[in-house]
Amino acid sequence: MNLPNALSLLRLCLVPVFAWVYFLPQPDAHLWAALVYAAAFATDVADGYIARRFSLITKLGRILDPLADKLMTFTVITCIAADGILPFWAVAVFFCKEAAMGLGGLYLYRQIRDMPPSNWLGKSSTGVFFVVLALLVLFPVPRPWAVGLITLALALAIAALLRYAAQCFQLVRK
Repeated sequence: MNLPNALSLLRLCLVPVFAWVYFLPQPDAHLWAALVYAAAFATDVADGYIARRFSLITKLGRILDPLADKLMTFTVITCIAADGILPFWAVAVFFCKEAAMGLGGLYLYRQIRDMPPSNWLGKSSTGVFFVVLALLVLFPVPRPWAVGLITLALALAIAALLRYAAQCFQLVRK
């Protein structure tokens, strides 16, 4: 177990912490939830940087890192929707996109016994989701603005899915 993988595991452990803190009946619960989310995002940036900088990229890390990202994002978007800030169709679209990526990743792993590294579009999507969801956790954004922001984030995520699909087909053809 190297440091980047340990950071991904820490991020996985922060998933239920976020949900618990978000729904605490305290006036500053959303602030604390945003801090948990920011800590998770920081571990994401740190594990990626450390893995690339010190050549610590592993197969386990290529699975743990995106799994932690997706579970955290799914938890945050679900909490926000349960709080009435976002419509549940946004959660459904996110879930379907992630399910497609997960099934594609499983197929690819069975075909070539590896996972492709993340690309800039996927990283951008993760960053945009973080910013949008953090804003929605922290500030009382009017629902039309919230829907517009999440639609933008979802469009970028779907573009990343299409890019990963193209990457997957190229790898399988080789």
